[in-house]
Amino acid sequence: MEFEKRKAAAMAALSAAGPDKSPKGGVDAAIAPLLAAINRHPALFTTSSCSGRISILSHPIPNPYPNPNPDPDGAKEKTTKKKKTKAGGGGWVFVSHDPADPDAVVDILFTNPSVEGGGGGGGRDLVLRFEPLIIAVDCRDVAAAQSLVAAAISAGFRESGITSLQKRIMVAIRCSIRLEVPLGQVGSLVVSPEYVRYLVQIANDKMEANKKRTDGFLALLQSKGLPESTTKMPDMNTACETQSVKGGSASTRYSGDYRDDGLFHKNALRESNCLDDGEVACSEVDRSHVSESSDIHNCSLEVALLKIVDKPVEKLFLWGQSACVLNNREKQVLIFGGFGGLGRHARRNYTLALDAQSGLLREMDAKGLPTPRLGHSAAVIGTNMYVIGGRTGPSQVLNDVWVLQTTESRWSQLECTGDSFNPRHRHAAVAVGSNIYVFGGLSNEVIYSSMTVLNTETLHWSEIPVEGEWPCARHSHCMVANGSQLFMFGGHDGEKALSDLYSFDITTQQWKIERFSGKVPSPRFSHSMFVYKDYIGIIGGCPFVQHCRELALLNLNHRVWRKVDIVSISENIWVRSSAVVVDDDLIIVGGGASCYAFGTKFNQPTKISLHLLESLCDPNFNKENKSVGILSKDPNLSHITDISANGHSNVTDSEHRVLQLEKNYAKLAKDVLKKFGWLDLTRKVVPSQDGGFIRFPINKTFHALFLDEQRKPVNDFDNLDQLHQLGLVLGKEFKVDDHSRCRALKVLLLCGGGILNDDVPCSRQVSKSPQSIMRESIHDLLRRKGMAIQLLVQLPTRWEHLGDIVVLPKTSFRDPLWDSMGDELWPLVAKSLGAQRLARQGRILPTGTRDSTLELLVGDNGWVTHHENGILYSFDATKCMFSSGNRSEKLRMARLYCENETVVDLFAGIGYFVLPFLVKANAKFVYACEWNPHALAALKHNIHANSVADRCVILEGDNRLTAPQGVADRVCLGLLPSSECSWATAVRALRAVGGVLHIHGNVNDSEENSWLDYVVQSIQSISESEGLSWDISIEHVERIKWYGPHIRHLVADVRCKQL
Repeated sequence: MEFEKRKAAAMAALSAAGPDKSPKGGVDAAIAPLLAAINRHPALFTTSSCSGRISILSHPIPNPYPNPNPDPDGAKEKTTKKKKTKAGGGGWVFVSHDPADPDAVVDILFTNPSVEGGGGGGGRDLVLRFEPLIIAVDCRDVAAAQSLVAAAISAGFRESGITSLQKRIMVAIRCSIRLEVPLGQVGSLVVSPEYVRYLVQIANDKMEANKKRTDGFLALLQSKGLPESTTKMPDMNTACETQSVKGGSASTRYSGDYRDDGLFHKNALRESNCLDDGEVACSEVDRSHVSESSDIHNCSLEVALLKIVDKPVEKLFLWGQSACVLNNREKQVLIFGGFGGLGRHARRNYTLALDAQSGLLREMDAKGLPTPRLGHSAAVIGTNMYVIGGRTGPSQVLNDVWVLQTTESRWSQLECTGDSFNPRHRHAAVAVGSNIYVFGGLSNEVIYSSMTVLNTETLHWSEIPVEGEWPCARHSHCMVANGSQLFMFGGHDGEKALSDLYSFDITTQQWKIERFSGKVPSPRFSHSMFVYKDYIGIIGGCPFVQHCRELALLNLNHRVWRKVDIVSISENIWVRSSAVVVDDDLIIVGGGASCYAFGTKFNQPTKISLHLLESLCDPNFNKENKSVGILSKDPNLSHITDISANGHSNVTDSEHRVLQLEKNYAKLAKDVLKKFGWLDLTRKVVPSQDGGFIRFPINKTFHALFLDEQRKPVNDFDNLDQLHQLGLVLGKEFKVDDHSRCRALKVLLLCGGGILNDDVPCSRQVSKSPQSIMRESIHDLLRRKGMAIQLLVQLPTRWEHLGDIVVLPKTSFRDPLWDSMGDELWPLVAKSLGAQRLARQGRILPTGTRDSTLELLVGDNGWVTHHENGILYSFDATKCMFSSGNRSEKLRMARLYCENETVVDLFAGIGYFVLPFLVKANAKFVYACEWNPHALAALKHNIHANSVADRCVILEGDNRLTAPQGVADRVCLGLLPSSECSWATAVRALRAVGGVLHIHGNVNDSEENSWLDYVVQSIQSISESEGLSWDISIEHVERIKWYGPHIRHLVADVRCKQL
């Protein structure tokens, strides 16, 4: 009844004729229909709202040194309370709930010097703000609140959440479309009218985006409504099946990946059916996993809830957290970070210690906490837990490394050296010895495929070179360690979920794709993986279908997959959960989902007993597989040599044959075959398709001897164990000289050797350079076309790489005759250079926008991602210039110490120097000026891809109009052949105390000194005309490259110092 009374009173006040208590005095007309739609729901009503506004706020500057003794005379404290004022005594100079007129705002700021607005005079800050829609909603119960939050998030209001669960259940509907820019102080603005107009236009754009989200939320409520409130969380299967979706289908399968708030993202799995942007839909349930695997589900394991004591269990209502077992006497489970928690769901940075036996949960009182995050990785080495990367905001992806010293309850951030480790989340990490191995991960739109190793003793990062069967880029995968091998399964490659299993040998540093018998687990990501005795287990994951209630087990001894049913009373969504093994128990904490149909759901902590696993799966499993003995374990080896009852080989007659053995015996076999002359040296030794076996080309003599040896009883060695004991295989090198030919054949046979037909023999050839291959191919083409062989002198002798584009110099293939055979020529050139895309460099057009004239010869588009100095540059190479010759200068800028500096780049381009300043030099803030629309598109992409968008403002247009004034510690002027057109702009951008100008220019080598003198005199003259008393000097001259004959690209570092 209390809720009904509150709602009745609120509705009466809303419909009253007089003004309400808000500053405006009434509801914003733009959101009246939305408020009405919410208030029509019997379990909801709105208590306050704002449709979004653009404002300029004037507020007092806080006193950094408050008087510690406000009453020196010892007078008694006054009993009258000081009246609270908005924004600490501030007031609005300007406010609008509609798009603002830029000229009107400029008039208010620049034609009325007092600009007192909320009262007061000087000593008041002026701040321009845009604030988006916010609505406070009172809810009858938690179920209604969850339904409203899920709907709001799906409409784009991603910061919505339950703000109170105490006396009243309150929901705040809001998003992150905000803007807040200081303009200076009353009577002393530090921005120009042009810049204010620019800011107002940005605010208007945000107002429009806010309106679109608001209209979308209203349309969602009007078309689908919200489920009627219940006191119980609806069953997720029922909720999904009854939810109306586009196309009329219904399902329990969720479409795609999670955002930080847990809501599934519709684009993560293309095969899923989706509603409008931001909504979560369900597609037809995939029942295939039930029927095709039910015949092997002859056992099951029960899930038991883990009863939590001492702390609220809601502390563990998280996803995207990490969990590790601390190898102390209690074997505690350490849980860190994640999204969710008690009260309003948010990213967390607390550390929980869980006793898996008693259920005792405590929060560690550790000092120096890392920033809140999710999607990070954690690994335990000794008594220390290391946390790497993660995501602390929608575009704030991290690459930091923290260590929790559990014995001292203290967090410390580590300063690591070595190879660059890019920001990422949803990666996988595992510790072996003192090293932590990190693979893959996600950073905005970039998915990684690198394997990087952190040595925790030296704090040195090292990236393992790409070679062999390297896994594709992925995120949301899992990786575990078993001895000296790492195993990695699944993940998402940006297009689809994966089901591949890779192993990584830490001694050889080689990846290998594994193929075992049995039913491979279905494709998935955001799952959990663990090691128990001789098993690797996989549980949960997304997409959420029937297989998520199975436990997939890989027996490492017998190399076969098995599946076990999971029996649970409660509904578990093991997506972004953490699974760890404590003794014989599998402990699963965290995980869950947020769906429009049933709101937000977190998992209870659970426990699965594993101690009967081997006997449950198959009591006869070991007996059946002992007959395998020491024969080759390759499941695909269906045509291996087999002696039939009549003593004849079943291998078909073939001119070429190979001996196949496991990789472990490769060196032994090679030594034996070479010593006795059995190796066919005209063919190559090659690995099998799965990489687990090596195939040696053999001659006919060995083939005959090997077949004859197979017919004989094995007398010398009964099995490989005897070979091991004799030190003939492992522990010592096999000494061929000490054994007869017969004993050597026995050794190869006992090592599991088998003979295969070599259907595609690979002949040994002397390797040729790409240039030689290209010359031969084009020579043949010219001869076929009847053209002059002299054209070969125009073939390139060098080329550049931009990502996967090979760029030929503009001097190559310059004769028009080449164009007449382009359809045949360019694919030949690309193939010889191993290029997927091929282009030819043109000169940079002498326009203000520095357009590229790169000609794409092979490929569909010119958009490329280039890695340089640990920074990602993405751009359309056919429209934006990129000079590899400037790499040293970008590296020099990256090595500057700019931690507390503001930088202005007047010619930002795609971020040539902007990114080194932000990513490597750690500049506090960068203003990036650019007017080329193609470069602007790339620049906007790159600051997000490198996770620095929060420290960069892009100013579109002519820098002489858009550049800020009086803010910079250094200014970059990277325009060639001369940047003199913006020298005055650069001087005005520096702070009054001066700073550094990095002035680029093309200079004749004989005129270098006179050019430097001219630069100093010009900057001195400009500063004096601006009323600045500076001492101007050349601090350093960097000679970048030769631009042409006697023309050198120089950079003058000009120091401007206040006198």
